[in-house]
Amino acid sequence: MAGSTSMSGGGATVPRHSMEESEVTGWVGWIVFAGTMMMLLGVFHMFEGLIALFRHSYIAFPTSGLTIQVSYTQWGWLQLLAGALVFLAGLGLFTGRMWARTVGVILVSISALINFAWANLYPFWSLTLLALDFFIIYAIIAHGAEMKEAREL
Repeated sequence: MAGSTSMSGGGATVPRHSMEESEVTGWVGWIVFAGTMMMLLGVFHMFEGLIALFRHSYIAFPTSGLTIQVSYTQWGWLQLLAGALVFLAGLGLFTGRMWARTVGVILVSISALINFAWANLYPFWSLTLLALDFFIIYAIIAHGAEMKEAREL
């Protein structure tokens, strides 16, 4: 009988439960939330990139005195590409795959660091994105595996 063990000498079987066998809970909603928020966060970063590329007068971005010298064009392309990656990782979360969860945590952690660095120039915007970043990281780490199980049902 698969999934059970037999005691030596006795006829009783005891069902075996593995750590991988878990039921889908309501926390799957957190992963849907994380995927949706990552897609939204990616769009926000892409908007920041487009603004840096085409309307850099709206950005209070110092171009001198930085540890790493970047121009508006470089920063805009970086934000645009990073936003696209975060958006695609958010889409990948809906599949429940481990690569999407790993990439998601890495990218959202980088997003949190960037938003923390910008908190003194744009406090409301940065703190809003930081809150989204932390909720997304929690949802992916704590309940990421449940999305795969929900998809298989």
